[in-house]
Amino acid sequence: MAASVQVIEAHLKDRGIKKDKDVVELYLAKQNLSECVELTRFKYLRCLWLNKNKLREITCLDNNFQLAELYLQNNQLTDIYGALQHLTSLQVLMLHNNQLTKLDKVVKEFNKMQCLRTLNLFNNPVAQEPDYRLYVIHSVPSIELLDRQEVLKGEKEASKKIYDQEQEKIRETVAFGRRSEGPPNLFYPGKEQQLTKFELQLPRRYIKPNKNTRDLGNSFLRDSPLYASEEDASNARRLKKSVTLYTTFDWSKIPRIEERRQADTVFDSPEIITHVYR
Repeated sequence: MAASVQVIEAHLKDRGIKKDKDVVELYLAKQNLSECVELTRFKYLRCLWLNKNKLREITCLDNNFQLAELYLQNNQLTDIYGALQHLTSLQVLMLHNNQLTKLDKVVKEFNKMQCLRTLNLFNNPVAQEPDYRLYVIHSVPSIELLDRQEVLKGEKEASKKIYDQEQEKIRETVAFGRRSEGPPNLFYPGKEQQLTKFELQLPRRYIKPNKNTRDLGNSFLRDSPLYASEEDASNARRLKKSVTLYTTFDWSKIPRIEERRQADTVFDSPEIITHVYR
């Protein structure tokens, strides 16, 4: 601890900083430190360099909630559980070249870091675990740069399919703003999907699913008449759904406040005018 105190004081003296509140950046790298004194006094600390030391654990950041950049690479860290999870303002976190194990515990530290954009974990035992990269991408949705490589859209989609399968199944059933009960393809009667004459005379909601009507899962198709082609069914659905209502008040027929005060009669409310657009 004493060594870190001396390093900090020397750093502040070199830069002519006399007040703790003026400390926004603190460079403590390459100082052969095995531990670091508590940094609570620096409430406005934004960037901290502790890389290339001999730290085995992090216990000095309990109240540095404004930290945006933290450099801890090239140390001897074996566990960070409970040491970083409160740093919700972090945008850059460097942890490569350490001895971190148990990927699930490491990633759990980042759950509340919604601003974290850049993260390095390479050259740690956790980086050797199966599907390491996809698991981290899924667990830290805000990440944009992982281990010096840009996070691609395809990687995010792949991670969701692996680690968020239930939500993916729900997303696949959503079409036209609501959930569909069947496949998304539009139905129209074909050679293998003919209805009986009796069923053709019934409203669609009364037709019970069977081997000839198994593709009537979409609620729009159940409540709509049969169409000659997919294009007709698609156009009918578009016209039914793509409607915008714009409502205004007609104030032209309402007298002004002065006239209303002087008159003895009661005036009606303004007329509501509704415009429909497709």
